[in-house]
Amino acid sequence: MTVTWEELRWERLAPGVGRCRLPVWDCTAGLVVGAGAALLIDAGSSLAEGVRLRAQAEELAGHRVTHLALTHPHFDHVFGAAAFAGAEVFGAVGIDTVFTARHGREELRADAVGNGLDTHLADEAVDALALPRHHVFGEWTLDLGGGRQVLLANVGPAHTAHDLVVLVPGSPEVVFCGDLVEESGEPQAGWDAVPSHWPAALDRLLDLGGEDALYVPGHGAVVDAAFVRAQRDALADRFGVSL
Repeated sequence: MTVTWEELRWERLAPGVGRCRLPVWDCTAGLVVGAGAALLIDAGSSLAEGVRLRAQAEELAGHRVTHLALTHPHFDHVFGAAAFAGAEVFGAVGIDTVFTARHGREELRADAVGNGLDTHLADEAVDALALPRHHVFGEWTLDLGGGRQVLLANVGPAHTAHDLVVLVPGSPEVVFCGDLVEESGEPQAGWDAVPSHWPAALDRLLDLGGEDALYVPGHGAVVDAAFVRAQRDALADRFGVSL
């Protein structure tokens, strides 16, 4: 018997497209199902969480997860990536420098532990960090089969130096925003943020999705274009950026 999105507590956004809100940090993971292929967007905050995500995603898709897109290099979005062995991993160009440089790995671990992740789980995830094989400089179209195409777009730097968004055409169109957009709290600008570019990144996001798209934030409920525009204005005001 085929399991439903609701049974696994995933939110179905469009045919073959959905997301779940992970516990503790309310981080979003997305899924796009094609014919014989499936794309997961972000991988959770630990290897164990990545394993659970993969099992649920493959149960929903009816086949294995073949592609993984990492929206940005923060622990709650990437620490589960090593659970997706065999998947084609995508990230914004330069993201691998965070994973391979000693200071980048130390920052990831410190951020995870500082936010409450068990030190053993943090060490395990850092040691197993999966490097993206495919680096998106501008835009990259993935063909998942069955007429399903997905656009990966590098719109950063903004929330980090390596921000990737995922546009799923359809009715409605769905845009997975990573932490460029947050609904459950104020957008977080950490040590690796580039605030001066953030409003422009949201303009690019709006250009991609348009007025009628569903925008899926990295944390919180799905929002509309008006919410994204208001958050752009608030960020511009917060950081003194002219629009």
